[in-house]
Amino acid sequence: MPVDGSHWLSMKLLVNELAVRGHEVVVLVPETSLLIEGSEKLPYRTETFAVPYTRAGLAQSIDWLKEGIFYKSPVLTDLSVNVQRLLNFTGTQVRGCEALLYNGPTMQQLRRRSFDLLLTDPFLPCGAIIAASLSLPAVYFLRGMPCGLDTQALQCPSPPSFVPRFQSGSTDRMNFGQRVKNLVMSVVELQLCRIMYAQFDELASRYLGQEVTYRELIGRGAIWLLRYDFTFEYPRPVMPNMVFIGGINCARAQSLPEDLEEFVEGSGEHGFVVFTLGSMVSSMPPEKAAEVFKAFSRIPQRVMWRYTGPVPDHVPENVKLMKWLPQNDLLAHPKARAFITHGGTHGIYEGICNGVPMVMLPLFGDQGDNVHRVASRGVGIVLSIYDITAETLLEALDKVINDSSYSSKMKKLSGIHNDRPIEPLDLAVYWTEFVMRHKGADHLRPAAHHLNWVQYHSLDVMGFLLVVVVTVALIIIKCCSLCLRQCCGRLRKTKVE
Repeated sequence: MPVDGSHWLSMKLLVNELAVRGHEVVVLVPETSLLIEGSEKLPYRTETFAVPYTRAGLAQSIDWLKEGIFYKSPVLTDLSVNVQRLLNFTGTQVRGCEALLYNGPTMQQLRRRSFDLLLTDPFLPCGAIIAASLSLPAVYFLRGMPCGLDTQALQCPSPPSFVPRFQSGSTDRMNFGQRVKNLVMSVVELQLCRIMYAQFDELASRYLGQEVTYRELIGRGAIWLLRYDFTFEYPRPVMPNMVFIGGINCARAQSLPEDLEEFVEGSGEHGFVVFTLGSMVSSMPPEKAAEVFKAFSRIPQRVMWRYTGPVPDHVPENVKLMKWLPQNDLLAHPKARAFITHGGTHGIYEGICNGVPMVMLPLFGDQGDNVHRVASRGVGIVLSIYDITAETLLEALDKVINDSSYSSKMKKLSGIHNDRPIEPLDLAVYWTEFVMRHKGADHLRPAAHHLNWVQYHSLDVMGFLLVVVVTVALIIIKCCSLCLRQCCGRLRKTKVE
């Protein structure tokens, strides 16, 4: 049960590989989707279900999510606006999920089959609810979840003293002020989770007929396949059922089409730059695009840009505009000098895998945190899309291309990332098959799931010990007081005599 959009692009790699290795895979596909499609040529089967929205409605929910990404909202309203946009998007998706769950014939058909597990992305609730309804072990495939619900559900320790919170702007090495801010944000995250997942909680409780929160539901997951590793993420505590598959989308590079090969080879010693803003954004407002075109016209490198917006009358000769480009294959080319990206994890890992320094323009979601992590490694520069100019872009490109420290640090980071005992895709397949073979992975699930908040933090134990200490202290004080009175009484009697 995948999540549409870029989430599906990397999960599809695992689904394909499982099917190629002989597993029967059934993918549930909404009749209206962006990137999930069925085809007889695919190695897996697809089953389509009806959803209560049209393609225009889906496009509108995506537009709400992207609304205003090129123009900064006031600081005080930025967080609330982003939360509301996300709620609008997930609200549409939850209606589609509800349509599937209450589709009697489809659900009955699923129940009659002897599935071994359910592979899903918990960013949306449908997969976890279906797994619970069909009593199937769930394998989760994800980058992370808003407000850190994944770490909460995993019962994974996340000390605010060195684990930076979402959009905190801090690294894992914080001064006192940053730790104060991080602690406050960790409390805010708990409140945001209640707001953001309220509709998930309601749907899960209503459909399953039990009082359950979405956090508790996904906490039952067998294995969490996480699309990052510690060349990108800051070191932090992990649980035994967390498996890191960062770079799973970094496929072996293929040869470029003839026209592209001719274009990049023609770049000579200067090389070329790859520019893309991801699968959801392929154009820019004309005034911002004009600044970018202006910058590109003044660099010696050639540029390949995934762009579908209005084209100016005079596109610089060194710029090639494309509706789609083979991003990984281009970054793997020896003449690739820089990668301009929005900071999605797919692009970031392809940049790391191939050792190409980056100029990053975060737009929304987790991209701000992603690019902050990359920049802290000294392998890229972050620019604000809100006030980008030709001069700022030129300066950033000049640094990452001509300052050898960016290239050398990126090569080192790439070497560390690629030095691993097993490829991420093989690792993901292994643990998925592990869950199938053993009907779950309960031995990796900590007992913390059976403790309430008071017990988890040992507050009951500390309270008991405090009572004991206070009681003993009171008894000692009482005894001392009594002895003192007795002694004083005897002393006074002796003096009188």
